[in-house]
Amino acid sequence: MSNTLRPGPETHKPRPFVDLLVSLLIPSLILMKFSGEAQLGADNALVLALAFPLGWGLFELIRYRKFNFIALLGLISVLLTGGIGLLKLDNQWLAVKEAAVPGLIGIAVLVSTFTPYPLIRTLMFNKSLVNVDKIHERLESSGNTHIFEARLQRATYWFSGTFFFSSVMNYVLAKWIVVSPSGSEAFNAELGRMNLLSYPMIAIPSMLMLLGIFYYLWRTIHGLTGLEIDDVMTAGAPEKKA
Repeated sequence: MSNTLRPGPETHKPRPFVDLLVSLLIPSLILMKFSGEAQLGADNALVLALAFPLGWGLFELIRYRKFNFIALLGLISVLLTGGIGLLKLDNQWLAVKEAAVPGLIGIAVLVSTFTPYPLIRTLMFNKSLVNVDKIHERLESSGNTHIFEARLQRATYWFSGTFFFSSVMNYVLAKWIVVSPSGSEAFNAELGRMNLLSYPMIAIPSMLMLLGIFYYLWRTIHGLTGLEIDDVMTAGAPEKKA
């Protein structure tokens, strides 16, 4: 009797270009080019455009069977945008929604500093990324643990600041670009233009801020422990035993 091994859940691999195409470029193109009455119409174009990021987000959550708070907020954001457009609510609510989602994440990051599991420790300082045990061992032997914890706390504040930056910029961008009544062809075109502009004006600066935080944490670890990056990263070579 042979044993059949069932493969476990597939490991999630980041696909930034696919994410960008499905969540931003295709929906924006649909909203800007196919919202006219001669094409899909405003409501149908909005539904189709939102189906791409919504379907992709659900696919990711279901396939990899892993709860992701930020991904869940993204799905909620898509549903709220669809509701505002289809129910023809005042477009002021779009600006509020655009600001609320990253704002809530920023608040969650700050609140996490009062718990045993600060979010930045979960995301950036965990055993799947770095050799946490080796770092702690070096910090304790050099008496630098309290300095590291203080700097990790500072990085958490900066991390939350990236989301508050996104919140303010999202609100400004929505108020500046989306001025037509919701549910109209012009509203869809403006929504598509806002989505496209949000990448260079918000996503790229936020990404650069995150890279700066990563670099700050790496410099902190290197300065306080003397470890090199190959010693710190989980994928690096294991430490030799005497």
